Amino acid sequence: MGLLPHWRLTTDAVVAPDERLPWGQTLALGLQHVVAMFGSTVLAPLLMGFDPNTAILFSGIGTLIFFVIVGGRVPSYLGSSFAFIAVVIAATGYGGPGPNPNIALALGGIFVCGLIYGAVGLVVTLAGYRWIEALMPPVVTGTIVAAIGLNLAPIAVKGIEASGFDTAIGLLTVVAVGLVAVQGRGSWRRLPILLGGLFAYGIYALLANGLGLAHPIDFSAVAAAAWLGAPNLVAPRFDGHAIVLIAPVALVLIAENLGHLKAVGAMTGRNLDPYIGRAFLGDGIATMVAALGGGTGVTTYAENIGVMAVTRIYSTLVFVVAAAIAILLGFSPKFGAAILTIPGPVLGGLAIVVFGLIAATAGRIWVENHVDFADARNLITAGVGLTLGAGDLALHLGGFSFGGIGTATFGAIILYQLLNSRRSREIP
Repeated sequence: MGLLPHWRLTTDAVVAPDERLPWGQTLALGLQHVVAMFGSTVLAPLLMGFDPNTAILFSGIGTLIFFVIVGGRVPSYLGSSFAFIAVVIAATGYGGPGPNPNIALALGGIFVCGLIYGAVGLVVTLAGYRWIEALMPPVVTGTIVAAIGLNLAPIAVKGIEASGFDTAIGLLTVVAVGLVAVQGRGSWRRLPILLGGLFAYGIYALLANGLGLAHPIDFSAVAAAAWLGAPNLVAPRFDGHAIVLIAPVALVLIAENLGHLKAVGAMTGRNLDPYIGRAFLGDGIATMVAALGGGTGVTTYAENIGVMAVTRIYSTLVFVVAAAIAILLGFSPKFGAAILTIPGPVLGGLAIVVFGLIAATAGRIWVENHVDFADARNLITAGVGLTLGAGDLALHLGGFSFGGIGTATFGAIILYQLLNSRRSREIP
């Protein structure tokens, strides 16, 4: 195989990673992936006091790094990781809102986290990935994928429940996305997130700005922002306390990335296991690069996996386009301000679709790997992991905290291995 695949032009309904659509459609799909990741990639830095434009810039750079290291064979977008939020706030003492005055301390910890992550990827690349599979068989990876979607579900629901109007707009967004995905014709059917979101945005603007039925969209920040502007770069500062708090997040990112790879592999029908080590390495290096300039730690993005589940378009070239658009956005405060005008209930409606598809992908992993839920080990592992993730159980170990995704991830791994020590009886 060459360094990169030779993408074959196709117009089929399902587009494989080594295929591509005509360039016009590829550009539109890249923009759709940017829209899908934008809400979370902006929200995460805002919660930590980072500059969202800088985070967007490094998400694009990180995606290109990942693309090159996996040889363009794993369709994934890298965005701001939510796994860093709690530990960054703890390490920096950030109370919000506004800029975090101790970002440099967080960046030092994020850099070391990326270093550990990349080192694990290098070991997996050199020593093989079978031990990872033994540690995390399909029942475990499926549980992790489902737990991620279920854990994020309250965020989506919260975005549309502030008022009856918000709920109506959020559900309208869900219906719009679904109708485009199912009833859309030709190339329109490939853009459900983008088109459904634009439709709901227009309806919200008509009812709120036009008829005064809700809080209107404020475009003043868009008018005041410059078209072009240099990103706000910050260098890391290495502090032992911050490193101890933040660096262990590498374990969460490893498990999360593995779950995402399994999900993408199930969707594409491709065996992506040989790229596990390279995916870890690419994500780790991307996180280190982001930390050197003021960006958040990055991870393969569930939102974009959800978009692939809807569109069934897995061409890796789409992610190159998305990365290029994100980099341009990093230098455009005006466009970033425009994206931030997307109403909360519209984002919430889009999140309901995307997060739901992530959770549902777990079922595909279990079915295609013939996971037997008559086996007590599998049933208990999945049941407990899903409950821990959906319930968002947090564990505090010294100065380090696991959120619900981390707890579900390590809970499923450890519980399966404990139960696997002896053959369990079947549950009647």
